[in-house]
Amino acid sequence: MRREDKNVIIDTLTEQINQYPHFYLADTSELNAADTSTLRRKCFDKEIKLVVVKNTLLKKALEKCEKADFSPLFDTLKGSTSIMFCEVGNVPAKLIKDFRKTSEKPILKAAFVEESFYTGDNQLDALASLKSKNELIADVIALLQSPAKKVVSQLQSAPNTLAGVVKTLSEREG
Repeated sequence: MRREDKNVIIDTLTEQINQYPHFYLADTSELNAADTSTLRRKCFDKEIKLVVVKNTLLKKALEKCEKADFSPLFDTLKGSTSIMFCEVGNVPAKLIKDFRKTSEKPILKAAFVEESFYTGDNQLDALASLKSKNELIADVIALLQSPAKKVVSQLQSAPNTLAGVVKTLSEREG
């Protein structure tokens, strides 16, 4: 591969790393053609961009990025590496877990999610259980709405209760 071609790949990877807030590094080697095709289709359905890269080019792209210091990921750049770029941090972890019900791979090497580094396949469960930004916002809104709903419910039932008390009192006096 010519130096110009390598520079184009490095620049493209750098742009993608800067563009997406989260990415996973996985080992997808030894997957047969059918499994690879299935994995790519599932990634496409979940809006995950899957790219197979050379480790040396990825390392250079990570070094060029100004988003963060990616040096904690450098030790994981051995063997076959695929990058999964995504907008929602926990989606690739869930996809990998689901895919591994029928296959031994992909193996999680590392991930950059919510501006934190996760290294090793043992982090897969933690990553899958992370809540996305939208899920957290929905939880906060639900918590904020709960007391308000209770007050509204009490206010709506109050006239009926008050009317019942008045009616009971008027029947006693009569």
